[in-house]
Amino acid sequence: MEKRSDSEIRIVPDTSAIIDGYISEMVSRGKYTGAQVFIPEAVVSELEAQANRGFEIGQKGLDELLELRTLSDEGEITLSFVGEQPGPEQVKLARSGNIDALIRAEATKLDAVFITGDRIQAQVATSKGLRVELISPQGDKFGPLLIEDYFANDTMSVHLKNKVMPMAKRGTIRNVKFVAIGDTPCTYNELKAISKELVERARVDQESFIEMSSGGVSVLQIRNMRVAISNPPFSDDIEITAVRPIAAVSLDEYRLGDKLKERILAQRGILIAGPPGAGKSTFAAGVAIYLNGHGFVVKTMESPRDLQVPNEITQYAPLDGDMEKTADVLLLVRPDYTIYDEVRKTRDFLIFADMRLAGVGMIGVVHANRAVDAVQRLIGRVELGVIPQVVDTVVFIDKGEITKVHILEFTVKVPSGMTEADLARPVIKVSDFETGTTEYEIYTYGEQVVVMPVGGEVEKNPAWRLAEIEVSDVISQYVNGPVKVNMVSDSRAIVKVLEHDVPHVIGKGGSLIDEIEKKLGIHIDIRKIDDITERRDASKKRYRPIVEKTRKHVVMNIPELAKQDVEIYVGNRYLFTATVGRHGDIKTRLGSTIADDIINAVEYGEPVEIRAI
Repeated sequence: MEKRSDSEIRIVPDTSAIIDGYISEMVSRGKYTGAQVFIPEAVVSELEAQANRGFEIGQKGLDELLELRTLSDEGEITLSFVGEQPGPEQVKLARSGNIDALIRAEATKLDAVFITGDRIQAQVATSKGLRVELISPQGDKFGPLLIEDYFANDTMSVHLKNKVMPMAKRGTIRNVKFVAIGDTPCTYNELKAISKELVERARVDQESFIEMSSGGVSVLQIRNMRVAISNPPFSDDIEITAVRPIAAVSLDEYRLGDKLKERILAQRGILIAGPPGAGKSTFAAGVAIYLNGHGFVVKTMESPRDLQVPNEITQYAPLDGDMEKTADVLLLVRPDYTIYDEVRKTRDFLIFADMRLAGVGMIGVVHANRAVDAVQRLIGRVELGVIPQVVDTVVFIDKGEITKVHILEFTVKVPSGMTEADLARPVIKVSDFETGTTEYEIYTYGEQVVVMPVGGEVEKNPAWRLAEIEVSDVISQYVNGPVKVNMVSDSRAIVKVLEHDVPHVIGKGGSLIDEIEKKLGIHIDIRKIDDITERRDASKKRYRPIVEKTRKHVVMNIPELAKQDVEIYVGNRYLFTATVGRHGDIKTRLGSTIADDIINAVEYGEPVEIRAI
């Protein structure tokens, strides 16, 4: 061990202290001015390995080393690199403590103060007789982040990319606009400074964490803000996307009927479906709060953890990167309800089904363009006969509103359109929750699973017509434009008015519509008249096929266009032209480019459309 004078300040930081930028900060405050700073080669190797794998924390640590070199050149400190460079295997085994042991050995050899932000590392070093300085968390003493300058009160997300104007999604869930929020493009140095600050905050703030860091991308949760940072080679340039909730929504704001609330409380299997950005997770958080308020034990399974729920609801991430292990733990915890945010891949559906069949009330969030599409995503992943036991309710959200609720029931019957009694088979009926009208039937036909639309309107109660006239008369008192009323049950009506008349009917905070509902004794859904949709030329109508995958083919079923020539599109992108078979099927062989395009579209919620030629 080297001898030193009492006036010398010798310090050996570990990797965590370098990543935190602690040494340069203390030098700027005068605490370590004139200190001898010894950086073990093991620290350099670990940071270099992390940076080469695209980890933000590795790059941040290398930036700190450059800052220490600058301070050394300016005479503020004396910087030295000591020790031997560890081998590749030692770097790979960093988590097992090999690198930490090498760093502590250098601090012992130099009789230096050992600085670390790792509590376990500090305990081991203290037990070995080292003088240790543990970097304490800063608690709530944090200033504003650079990225917060891009947020306004109505900003939902901020999108920053090198050489591109800063952009943001602003407004409400019902009216979102993607707009520029700056006059000059973002620069590389600006984005690097922002990403460095975000990673540092995620490490030192006890209410923030690094959700994932791998190969050019990092996902951070900074309190209520979710941040994704991507770098080459994962992305073509550095990009930062930050998403922040603009409001926590109570379930009361959705004005649910008592029947649906009772169904939610009955420990069922529920899917919350809708397109991206429609407000699915916001509604799921509202359901979680509602269940918690009614005395249920509620947990969540999320990756990343960004649902806005109270502290009483514990949020679980994938355990060791595997959500199945998280499910195993949850079954021991025994929650009444579990919110599974983002049920997307086959494994997610299997975990969801396993927990539901174990008796846990499950609510899953699924990307889909229609309510029935959420049911279709279960087919082939869950045995057809147990689908109603796994999911019996689908709530479809669009622009922050509930636009459709489906219920699933299992029965044995002759499918609609068939007449022979010996064709009876197990059938899953997908019905509208409010009216009870069966809209789809799911059953096996040969080797295929068929999701068949059931035509025909429900026959209205004659009294509904009188109710529609009364509702129209009352609503007309508050608007200047047309009023369209459609009674869908004895106690619920859908009312359409022009867009600018919607706030006049709802009133401030929903006070006026509540008063109208009490007066009429009817639950009213206010929606805007969609002139474009209602005037659409039937000859140019676009159809959404039922897409199924068999052992050899991807099958699109569209009985309405049987024997017709059609064009198939994914979104607005043309795929191919085909003739529909006499049973309403279009088949493409598995493994072909077209089949892959269709499967990917269904997987990621992109619309598959068929247009008659």
